[in-house]
Amino acid sequence: MDTSYVVPSERFARCIASSKRVRWDIETDVIRGRGFDRANKFLPDGLTLVNKLDSFSPAEKIYFSQVQGRTYANMFGLVERFIGAKVLELSRDHWLGDQVALEALVRFTDEELKHQELFRRVEALTAQVMPPGYSFAWNPNEVAAAVLSKGSWAVLALTLHIELFTQSHYRESIREDAGLSDLYKDVFFFHWKEECQHAIMDELEWRRVDAGTSDAARDMAVDELIQLVGAVDGIVQKQAAVDRDYFARTCGRQLNRFQTGMVQKTLLEAYRWQYILSGAQHPHFASTLASLTTETQLGRIHDALSGLAAVRVLAAA
Repeated sequence: MDTSYVVPSERFARCIASSKRVRWDIETDVIRGRGFDRANKFLPDGLTLVNKLDSFSPAEKIYFSQVQGRTYANMFGLVERFIGAKVLELSRDHWLGDQVALEALVRFTDEELKHQELFRRVEALTAQVMPPGYSFAWNPNEVAAAVLSKGSWAVLALTLHIELFTQSHYRESIREDAGLSDLYKDVFFFHWKEECQHAIMDELEWRRVDAGTSDAARDMAVDELIQLVGAVDGIVQKQAAVDRDYFARTCGRQLNRFQTGMVQKTLLEAYRWQYILSGAQHPHFASTLASLTTETQLGRIHDALSGLAAVRVLAAA
């Protein structure tokens, strides 16, 4: 245990101040009595990779983005179940210690619970306007239990990865696309406003946990992180197949075998990019991970990711 570690109270205090400044309400600030308009995309082309479906009509491409957008919201509702639980667990370490850090983590947990409620509202609203038959079969409690069976080092690494790619997706793609649903853009605008603080606290807590981790335990934690990434890939593979079937049944025409295969291939590539590779390539995640691992450990992580894409996904520190 590194007894020299000092909780950075001032950074937690800044997170508290930001949390208070950007605080929002689901119905009053985000939904505002609106519903989803099927005339607009839900996700931008850079995330959906829809341009790979060059034989599909503009209307079919919009619908493809809506299917993906529905899953995108549900995926965030899923991961925030284990994120909230882990942050609440970590707050225990500050109960009789730094009260500023404790307040910041309690606010973090409260916001994650609100985000889960927000994404349940998004699912209810999309269900009102999209064809029946959509399925997101993952049980949040079961997935959370599986993730939380791993140690805090690996779970925090995965969490920082998620909350960084959430921000980059909004800033670089969702915010800039004029063709998206206004309501959908607002959902991720307000979500982004609170995730900015969350990512800071993820890293602070990851570094705190790392300071008390032995070399041998850290090596095991790297293996756990690789296992978690593999589990995420298993989820996206299965959801891509489910969404392929839903799209094929409800897109308004009979797809041939080749077109169905292209839908499946594009969905899987898009989901791997959205939920794994875009976070692994995030400069801050890559540099933070490199600062907490050896070159050999980083190489093991890279090898695990290399099967998901033909490009190098981790930059040097």
